Amino acid sequence: MKITDEYRSKCVSAAEAAKLIRSGDWIEYSWGSSCADLVGDAIAARMEELTDVNFRGGVIMKPLTFIENDPEGRHFTWNSLHMSAYERKLAQKGMAYYTPIKYSEVPRYVRENCRTDVVVIQTAPMDDCGYFSFGTSVSHYAAAIDKTRTVIVEVNEDMPKVHGGYEHAVHISRVDCVVEGGKRGLPVLPSAAPSEIDKKIAGHVLSEIPDRACIQLGIGGMPNALGKMIADSDLKDLGVHTEMLVDGFVDMVETGRVTGMYKNLDRGRMAYSFAAGTQKLYDFMRDNPSVAAYPVDYTNHPFIASKIDRLISINSAVEVDLAGQVCSESAGPNIISGAGGQLDFVEAAYNSKEGKSFICLPSTFKDKEGKVHSRIKGMLTLGSIVTDTRAGVQFVVTEYGKVNLKGMSSWQRAEALISIAHPDFRDGLIEEAKTLKIWRKKY
Repeated sequence: MKITDEYRSKCVSAAEAAKLIRSGDWIEYSWGSSCADLVGDAIAARMEELTDVNFRGGVIMKPLTFIENDPEGRHFTWNSLHMSAYERKLAQKGMAYYTPIKYSEVPRYVRENCRTDVVVIQTAPMDDCGYFSFGTSVSHYAAAIDKTRTVIVEVNEDMPKVHGGYEHAVHISRVDCVVEGGKRGLPVLPSAAPSEIDKKIAGHVLSEIPDRACIQLGIGGMPNALGKMIADSDLKDLGVHTEMLVDGFVDMVETGRVTGMYKNLDRGRMAYSFAAGTQKLYDFMRDNPSVAAYPVDYTNHPFIASKIDRLISINSAVEVDLAGQVCSESAGPNIISGAGGQLDFVEAAYNSKEGKSFICLPSTFKDKEGKVHSRIKGMLTLGSIVTDTRAGVQFVVTEYGKVNLKGMSSWQRAEALISIAHPDFRDGLIEEAKTLKIWRKKY
């Protein structure tokens, strides 16, 4: 059968595709800016016919109809591998549940530990060779397809076809049905406007970045500020190796900061696993041979990423204690996000030749009543999740400076971290350090 004939024979409506879902199924459903919402809406319409259907995904950027229509979870359950702001609100209402991960290991979880009955994903249109590009979200889709009973692709004509890499596309022969969605756009994740504090933190990091460094950036005000500063700097021949591709990288390319010509891996190419940003980013990715899409067990695996010289990893945190433990996932027991690939890149950057890992956070935050609290604490808030252990953390950065914790004893760590805490909280932190027996008297 010709590829075009096979394609046409597998085209169905979203409602017909949704009929393939059975009670008790586990569905791999969407990651980041790739969301198969036509099929999702059709599954929601079958709610009364289905029970105990579990969905798995993460970094969701638009409402999930099947969850919104079933607030008590009588029919559907959302299992998040990484909480977006939307998913966090669902979790607070008891409508979503987090799956702890080390992001580089997720394809292995899917192949060895997780049940997957149906894969429902959005793709770019099929090419002349019969392949559907995963586009903005590669992540662990190929692993899920390897283990599933049924594969449903929802085609979005606005999804950019991307280059690989490997495991960045699925062939029509492995697809059970195709839902044509026309031009549906992609959800936009605007870059947060950097605050003055973000700019100060970014400035401390920028001074540590050499020419020919390879950059990993996350999302948010501080990484966005750093991306702008790098774009406006005189740095030369930078590379990119990241789990998440964001607008900041486009700025760096357009100003000539990024060439990738000194990367040990993927020379001349920007390796990523998923992307979310503005239309500028999606247009940049489309059929761009300098962009290489990979599964996350390639981009994030510390053994692989650490082979790249001068790997610079920049990540954010919620709080840090005086031992150097980092929490990036929760405020006490209340979940905020997920571990994602932070620990992967903390390990990879430190083990890279001339590499550096940075954990960045403002020194304070305000609670709902407007009271100011320090993000550097004697001990983590009760119930907070340790994302990075004290032994693994290298640089910690606030607007008041940066400290390298590697090789420091407990009293040195306390002194160093207090030195970059907000001045209003330093005396209190010294008293906490004394209580914890980690403050060295000066004679």
